[in-house]
Amino acid sequence: MIQELAIVTGRKEVAEGIFVLRFESSYISKNVRPGQFVNIRVTDGLSPLLRRPFSICRVEENQVEFVFNVVGVGTRILASKQPGDKLDVLGPLGNPFRYEEGFDTAIMVAGGLGIAPFPFLTQLIGGKNVETFYGVASAAKLWSEHLRNVHVATDDGSAGFQGTVVALLRAYLEETKLRNAKIFGCGPTKMLQALSNFAKMSEIQCEVSLEGEMACGVGICQGCPVERAKGNKKYALVCTDGPTFNCQDIVLAA
Repeated sequence: MIQELAIVTGRKEVAEGIFVLRFESSYISKNVRPGQFVNIRVTDGLSPLLRRPFSICRVEENQVEFVFNVVGVGTRILASKQPGDKLDVLGPLGNPFRYEEGFDTAIMVAGGLGIAPFPFLTQLIGGKNVETFYGVASAAKLWSEHLRNVHVATDDGSAGFQGTVVALLRAYLEETKLRNAKIFGCGPTKMLQALSNFAKMSEIQCEVSLEGEMACGVGICQGCPVERAKGNKKYALVCTDGPTFNCQDIVLAA
């Protein structure tokens, strides 16, 4: 882990209100793995804001990218960044997906900005078969660069399957039998709860990447607890024990 003032090298709007920001970091680019995140401090010029966690979505040489949508003051500031500007970055943080374990097909399931870690995971997963299931509100919110075999679900039916991404996955697996598959999920808690329940009933191994209110990102503030399903400790922390968890190990309450 390192804290540094990284130089912004690129910014682009990739879908309606959704941006990819790229910065240069030799250390983070060499050490980050899919599922890990960085904590970024932004400022409005008058007062510092809390750090915000962002999953790494792609790495190329010493360039690191993350994706976000504009929802408040901090993300509006990030969306205004230009090449040459500086970012106060802390990372890489958290535990990555266990993508080197034995499985033949990776089933990546994303809800909204939960798509963030999957271009990077796709990049490093090698020659395994990948099926990507991506749920968004509408076609205007789709961003599918650097993904493979994308199956789309939209709430309004403007693209692909109309309904939830978990319903799309269920329908797909009723028609297509995949040997030795593993699910990787990321998105809102309600979606991950439905995905975890489906994986358990279907007896498919499944890891999920959780969202959390991470002010510090290193376990000091204790602001991102998740209930454990077993063990002596009642709670884990999303920032240090996660953000990736075996779905059997946690209790998701939407």
